[in-house]
Amino acid sequence: MDVQGKLSDGAPGSSGSGAVAVLSDIHGVLPALEAVLEEPDVRAARRVVLTGDLLAGPLPRQTFDRLRALGDRAVWISGNADRELTAGRPDAAGDAVSAWAAGQLRLREKDFLRSLPAAVTREVAGLGPVLFCHATPRDDEEMVLVDSRPERWAEVLEGVPDAVRTVVCGHTHVPYVRFTHGRLVVNPGSVGMPYGRPGAHWALLGPDGGAVTLRHTPFDYDAACDRIARESDFPAAAEWADTYVRARHSAEEALAAFGPGDGRTARTAE
Repeated sequence: MDVQGKLSDGAPGSSGSGAVAVLSDIHGVLPALEAVLEEPDVRAARRVVLTGDLLAGPLPRQTFDRLRALGDRAVWISGNADRELTAGRPDAAGDAVSAWAAGQLRLREKDFLRSLPAAVTREVAGLGPVLFCHATPRDDEEMVLVDSRPERWAEVLEGVPDAVRTVVCGHTHVPYVRFTHGRLVVNPGSVGMPYGRPGAHWALLGPDGGAVTLRHTPFDYDAACDRIARESDFPAAAEWADTYVRARHSAEEALAAFGPGDGRTARTAE
């Protein structure tokens, strides 16, 4: 994969001024997405960057339509779940809602997902060129966490152009900002499947001095769960919403589950 992606922001010669909102891991949770899109800073943002895993959830088509309504403001990036939705139905035993969602998407939606890049580089005021990806710049499933060891970060950032001093990723659903190997790494967390606390997590980049701000948008969780149960045809929609909209999994549980994926288990065993 070409980790350099595309370096532009709008029309040729654009200075890339204005804030950039980053939304990741929406997972077809339309009420959470709608709450974030109503935030004044998101409404005013020059760009809305979508860093993958957007539709694999209980309201996939409705979420797609809402995101497409953003028009040219939206910068779409593919995540592993988006890729899997277009490759045939995922294993129902491993991820029932994704397997179901794959069957709901129309051909035009799948074709659109197939066209998405794995990484995009955009100029952000105060930050310079920023590389946006889903998991890491080189892989859409690779695990890196806030407490991953420096050697692991060196591995996953290898090949990123020297001019890129900020990398924005997603995938693990836990927000953080970390400075490592001379680069700022930002994970906005998950809009639709947060770990640790309910509410939609996202990030705002620039324009004031290159500020990076992790944001949290609360909304009516009871109403969201009721809406998902009512509007989704996924057989377990009510149970799914109760688990993920209400964030019943802690951030500590997520880190424990994802930790072995960054190689720390193998390192401990040496």
